[in-house]
Amino acid sequence: MSVRKRRVYEVEFKLAAVERLICGEPIDALAAELGVTKLKLYQWRLKYRREGVLRRAGRPGRSAVKGEATAAPQAVRDGKSARARIAELERKVGQQQLELDFFQQALRQVGGARRPSAGPGVPASTRSSRR
Repeated sequence: MSVRKRRVYEVEFKLAAVERLICGEPIDALAAELGVTKLKLYQWRLKYRREGVLRRAGRPGRSAVKGEATAAPQAVRDGKSARARIAELERKVGQQQLELDFFQQALRQVGGARRPSAGPGVPASTRSSRR
């Protein structure tokens, strides 16, 4: 009976695969290209979404075992910055909507103040600039 050797993937390899998967590449093609099972790719993506980090296979380091404080996962930091960006863009859209409403109202008032022309051959509502 042959013993199967466990393959260890580098963190950069995992991150690149997960980023490509998140960007929308088909999982079948990606798995075939990288020589990784679809299950592995799904597991890496799930771990990345939950924890925001991927690490090498094996036993965790001492700091993780002792429970020392670690920095916030990248996904959490990205989520906060994304929410801030969304709020900023929503404010911008609101400001643009106010400006649009203002200019539509002004256009209505200008349109109501002009003399309507009665049809073809009738003098224009304003004088010609030519003399």
